[in-house]
Amino acid sequence: MTAPVVTHARTEFADARGRFGGSVGVVMTMGALHEGHATLIRRAREENDAVVVTIFLNPLQFAAGEDLSRYPRTLQRDLEICEREGADLVFAPSPDVVYPDGEPGVRVSAGPLGGVLEGASRPGHFDGMLTVVNKLLNIVHPTRAYYGQKDAQQLLLIKRMVRDLDMSVEIVGVPTVRESDGLALSSRNAYLSEADREVALCLSKALQAGEAARNSGPAAVRRAARDVLVREPLALVDYLVLVDPVTLEQVPEYFRGEALLAVAAKVGTTRLIDNVPLVVGGREA
Repeated sequence: MTAPVVTHARTEFADARGRFGGSVGVVMTMGALHEGHATLIRRAREENDAVVVTIFLNPLQFAAGEDLSRYPRTLQRDLEICEREGADLVFAPSPDVVYPDGEPGVRVSAGPLGGVLEGASRPGHFDGMLTVVNKLLNIVHPTRAYYGQKDAQQLLLIKRMVRDLDMSVEIVGVPTVRESDGLALSSRNAYLSEADREVALCLSKALQAGEAARNSGPAAVRRAARDVLVREPLALVDYLVLVDPVTLEQVPEYFRGEALLAVAAKVGTTRLIDNVPLVVGGREA
């Protein structure tokens, strides 16, 4: 397997990017790559002539007191995963390369969808995320960009930005990758102690319970998921919601159709999120 070209400066990246013709897929990461990222790279490899991976820990999407300073930084291992999965080009800039004039005066606003669920708990997070995604899309000029379903609200907002701003890129969502015990893969799982990890399993178990109750309607879905979470007092639940996957509004009891069951909780010192798309009421999607 040929090692990818690794670049750090804009001009260096532009020169390397110019050598790749045809379709280009991009996988944007903050580093600390795991099998979830590897799955995105493989999907991009299958569907494009060339694959770009960006590795950039974006300070704009971390609020004061969040985990920017301790977020895992594993560049060498990240590059090994990029090589193993067949990436052609890696862009790993520093903040002063992405934001040469410091914090940008103009940012992308996530709008009302950015102020609920994760946005309510992390004000400004999605504005920072969309701003850097916009910048990286303009730098990379990909045909397709790949994101995981685990970050469902992020994926929704990126799709909305691309549509609202008439950006010429296809956004591809890829199903959540899980450990054999059901835990959704996340770079933040590295923070979990062995005991914390056992507690964290209640998130995926709650989603599984809710999904199993889907044919009985929204109240049954919420109740089944909540019953799992209340049995785990060491998980401090931020939210458990069953929402419309496009509007993120809570679905009413009479609702039948596609919905998103999502949960966020703090386990030890680590905030975790997870979700599962489902069809409520037995109707086919």
